[in-house]
Amino acid sequence: MRVGLLGLGRIGAFHAANLAAHPLVDELIVADPVRTSPYGRPGDPFEADAVVIATPTSTHAELLIRACELGVPVLCEKPVAGTVAETVKVLEASAGRRVFVGFQRRFDPGYRAARAALRAGELGELHRVHLVTADPAPPPAGYVPLSGGLFRDCHVHDFDALRWVTGREVVSVHAVGANRGAAFFKEAGDVDNSAALLVLDDGTLATLQGSRYNGAGYDVRMELAGTKGTQVAGLGPRAPLRSAEGLQPPGPPWPDFAARFGPAYAAEIDAFLRGGEGLCPVEDALAALYVAEAADLSLRESRPVQVAEVRG
Repeated sequence: MRVGLLGLGRIGAFHAANLAAHPLVDELIVADPVRTSPYGRPGDPFEADAVVIATPTSTHAELLIRACELGVPVLCEKPVAGTVAETVKVLEASAGRRVFVGFQRRFDPGYRAARAALRAGELGELHRVHLVTADPAPPPAGYVPLSGGLFRDCHVHDFDALRWVTGREVVSVHAVGANRGAAFFKEAGDVDNSAALLVLDDGTLATLQGSRYNGAGYDVRMELAGTKGTQVAGLGPRAPLRSAEGLQPPGPPWPDFAARFGPAYAAEIDAFLRGGEGLCPVEDALAALYVAEAADLSLRESRPVQVAEVRG
């Protein structure tokens, strides 16, 4: 098949390599106003049989709607759009179409195993969840004002994973944040460290921690504690953790998201090309965005927020 790729930034270049190496891809058509790629040829990606979007967030909604109008299957990096209103427009346009959003943790072996164990009853009744997303170093200063904030940009992955793994909805969020690093986070109205308490619709409690300054390395984990057992996704041989009792992961810590989730990104692309099974639909991306909106509102107003408040 022919596949079109829009955007050749960091994640776009990553997708280009995976697409070019995929056995189902006969031709890769790439488009970026300033970058080139050793993979594929320049052209109109919408002339292809399927499209992958890895452009800046501000362009996502327009490109997704165009794909819907043309009836071209599309996988777009998160988020669907910069606002809830735009995301709803894309959801409406995507009815009956094959439109998916890139939440690669759904294809990480650890997250998939944890989900399967919970669904199989191996953990018993779920009582607690703990989520961590921590970057070893902050993004460029110019990115932060355009990111939507830590909860929308970073923790939206945790919110999608929480819903996908547990099969439950988040009903309330109480979020806090702190500025412990560079001034540009505070100047942009953002925080560089975060924590939150989330309550699921069955009463299960979930806690969340995040940081843009995790000096030990890239740390992404999800802990599920039930009445029969506890399972952790992300506690592998390269987890950037050191036990005070002397237990040390044998491998070097993960340096960044590309190294940590490289196989998951490849598996996500494979699933898209083979029919879309297991990918995140637009309605799930919108649900995760609602949780992020509630968390951001909670942070700004220093109070617990019901997710229903941001749904309008």
